[in-house]
Amino acid sequence: MRKGRDGTVPLRGHRVSLASFALPVFVALALLALGFIRAAGAACTGPVADGGARLRLASVGPEGVGLTFLGHASFLIESPQGVRIVTDYNDMIRAPVTPDIVTMNNAHPTHYSDNVKPGVKFVLRGWDPAGGIATHHVDYRDVKIHNVPTNVREYGGSGGTRYNGNSIFVFDVADLCLAHLGHLHHTLTPGHLADLGPIDVVMVPVDGAYTLNQDDMIAVLQQIKPKIAVPMHVFTQATLEKFLARAAEFYTVKRANDPSVTLTRATLPGEPEMLVLPGR
Repeated sequence: MRKGRDGTVPLRGHRVSLASFALPVFVALALLALGFIRAAGAACTGPVADGGARLRLASVGPEGVGLTFLGHASFLIESPQGVRIVTDYNDMIRAPVTPDIVTMNNAHPTHYSDNVKPGVKFVLRGWDPAGGIATHHVDYRDVKIHNVPTNVREYGGSGGTRYNGNSIFVFDVADLCLAHLGHLHHTLTPGHLADLGPIDVVMVPVDGAYTLNQDDMIAVLQQIKPKIAVPMHVFTQATLEKFLARAAEFYTVKRANDPSVTLTRATLPGEPEMLVLPGR
């Protein structure tokens, strides 16, 4: 097709500028790409939109994620479709229900079990018993889970490192991204943070000795930038209070009366909060 002297192309009896024709197409493609980016924001691997109002304490609803502190490093996570997950599943602390999925870490026996209750559908170990690197990507009903391996220092004075001996588990459920840091022993690299993705809620060990010292653990939270941090692995009230005093510089400290809360994206706090659930 021949162009006119003014650079237009005849099209069904009309003379249309190439620039004016291309502009709507470019805009449409840009909007389509933006739609993909926004859709990714609902997952734990893309940017998370800024959350709204406040956290509310309630029973789990059709849009909410139930989070119950069972003790030590174990939480019961319940999805809107009734999927039940127990973190750092062990022989000393068990949930009152049979979970569908359990996660574990092997720093101590209080973080894993070789005696998994019948009925558990997925057993996700944060280490590879064969000596490799644990890799988990589970998609079950309305829950997605992946892990990010980290290292563990050896105990007993050897000073050695057990590479990839721990995992941070990430739970993608009800448009929220929750991370359980496990038995974390070091701050995170850019690679760890990229693998984690954006995180809304973090379950963080605060003992300051067996895992990571408290100042560095707060630095980890500053790396991850969650809206809500939930202390675990507490041991003593004095240990918890020491951590909260340090964290108060960055977080509003809230103390719940019940070990169970419901979390939704709409009720995430506008400013970061340290949510203390009763129990140890």
